[in-house]
Amino acid sequence: MTDVKAGVEYKINIDGNSFLLDSKKFQLLENILDTGSLTAAAKSIKVSYRTALNYIEKIESALNVKIVNTTKGGKGGGGGTSLTEEGYSILKECKKINAIMELHKDVNEIESEIVDINEARGVMTIKMNDFEINAPLNRNYEIGDKLLALISYDNIFLMLEPQTSSIRNILKGQIVEMKLENEVIRVRIDVGGINIYSDITLSAEKELNLNIGKEIYVGFKAMSVATLKL
Repeated sequence: MTDVKAGVEYKINIDGNSFLLDSKKFQLLENILDTGSLTAAAKSIKVSYRTALNYIEKIESALNVKIVNTTKGGKGGGGGTSLTEEGYSILKECKKINAIMELHKDVNEIESEIVDINEARGVMTIKMNDFEINAPLNRNYEIGDKLLALISYDNIFLMLEPQTSSIRNILKGQIVEMKLENEVIRVRIDVGGINIYSDITLSAEKELNLNIGKEIYVGFKAMSVATLKL
């Protein structure tokens, strides 16, 4: 099995200046906030004080802003390092990205093909096995292109009856598996030979009276479909 891992980089833009903040520098800022000490923050990410200071200087030079404040203590100590307003803002935005990535880490991955493009509506129709769905139009795509459609588990909702909507994709399937994971039920639905997963609450499972073998409708907004060209 191929194991592929990607490191995270955050592109920071301030007044036309940009910097790619890698995970190590992100962790440094996070630990400065938590500890109030550059020495302790450097130790937590296993780099020297000099290296940590160099990280800070590179960020500040590239963005032309001050991201930390350092105060010297007297004989009894009392010095420390804290984030400036700009430094805290950078860290906050990175944390927001992390939260979004964590929320959508589980996605349905379905190979598909573009069969129609509607420029006026800004959507394209993609075919998966024997069914079709709508997705946001990427104007770099053409009819016939092969795509990987990505739909987050938590963007899939389940229904006992289909609901007509111009902004939703509604597909009929059959439940083939149900698993309880951390107070959420992960439901696997066979839709025309393709497995689609949905995460639902315990209350939703009881309300819908779901069980293995039951026919169900899955729905998701067209805008919730992300695509990658194969």
